[in-house]
Formats: sequence, C-alpha cells, structure tokens
Amino acid sequence: MINLKDDERLDYLLAENLRIIQSPSVFAFSLDAVLLARFVYVPIQKGNLIDLCSGNGVIPLFLSARTKGKITGVEIQERLYDMAVRSIEYNGLENRLEMILGDIKDMPKKLGYGKFDVVTCNPPYFTTPSKGEINPNEHLAIARHEILCTLEDAIKASSDLVRQGGKVAFVHRPGRLLDIVTFMRQYRLEPKRIQFVYPKMGKEANTILVEAIKDGSPDLKILPPLIVYQDNDEYTPEIREILYGEK
Repeated sequence: MINLKDDERLDYLLAENLRIIQSPSVFAFSLDAVLLARFVYVPIQKGNLIDLCSGNGVIPLFLSARTKGKITGVEIQERLYDMAVRSIEYNGLENRLEMILGDIKDMPKKLGYGKFDVVTCNPPYFTTPSKGEINPNEHLAIARHEILCTLEDAIKASSDLVRQGGKVAFVHRPGRLLDIVTFMRQYRLEPKRIQFVYPKMGKEANTILVEAIKDGSPDLKILPPLIVYQDNDEYTPEIREILYGEK
C-alpha cells in the first residue's frame, strides 16, 4: 500500500520497472531527467552517487536501475522531498537510496568534501525574472527559476562534493553552455562529454547534456546528436528504448 496525498498519482518508470509519485500541481519530471540519468557514467557494482535538485526523486530512481552503488538525493522543497521518500519506500530501495531535505549549498559541509564518485544535477534553467513574470505556483517557480539556487551555486556544490577524478553531469539549455563551461572550469571541473538533444531533425537543439571530471585534463568529446521525435511526431527508436526499454 502507498499513501497518496491530494492530487498525487503513481506513475510507471517503464524501462526500469519502477513507480514514482507525481503531482501535476507540484512537480512532474520531464524527459530531461530521464536523459541525464542515462547519459551520466555510473559505476555498476559499487560507488557513492549524489543527485542535486532531486525534485520527486526521479533521477535517483532511474540511477538505481544502472548501479548497485549508494545514491543520495537532495531536495529543498519539503513536499517534493516527501514524495521522493515515499516513492523510494514503495520500490523497496531504502537500503540504497536516501533523500536529504536541505539546500545544496550546505551539502559539502554537511556530507563532506570530495566524498562522492558521481554527482548529477538537473538545476533550475532560468534566471529569476521580474515578479510579474514568475510562476504563481511556488513549487514550479522554484524548480524552474534560479530563486534558491543559481547555476554557479549548483556547479560549485557539485565540485565540492565530488572526489578528484570523479564525474559531474548536468542537463540544461544550450543557451547556457558557455556559462556551464566557464563555471565548471572555474571550479576545477573539466568538461569531457557533451551531447545536444534536438526535438526533431532540422530543428535547433533545446537540451544539452554535459559531463565533466574533477581536475581532468582537457579533451572534449561531442557525442552524436540525440533526436526526440520523428517527422510523424512519434518518439525515435533511441528515445523509445530509453523510456520504455524497447529495442
């Protein structure tokens, strides 16, 4: 049994055979989170991983299907943290997954510097707009805009948390690529892999995946592009495999 609150629902993560609590009025994960969880390098048998700006815990849940390591999620909004905790319990993953309620900026001091092999982050994408432009839904506003956490905050925290030689992976918008690279290098993270995601063939990229190594040597690889939709508006085979496990 699971205790669903208000307008919450229990959704399937099909390729991973897991389920997750979601709420349309609070938070529902996007394809970006799925892509980041599949893009990042993870140690298969063991390791210490942390996901920042975890929301309802979707990335830790996705990662649990790829690694036997210990995964920590950090979320500042109590409602989302509570949803993540209940999803982890429902899937019986309490022995490997843990959620922390708190500010990512406090995590290095709280959890220790250089303690993690892998850090992932799906941060707020947009700089804070004027008051009239901000989403009246506080949960959505915090998730989308740099109200409680800036891109620099997220990259600095990631660098502080990851060990030397460990990996840090972000998903973001292509328009922030130069900011991402600048901040990563400022905080000793060397970008090593970048992949652009396109809604359709012939369209501009709308998502970017970046993986860096702490104190790594410069050697950047641009991976083949990932296309989300075919011309008939159905998912491409690559995306169908990611979402549904279909070959």
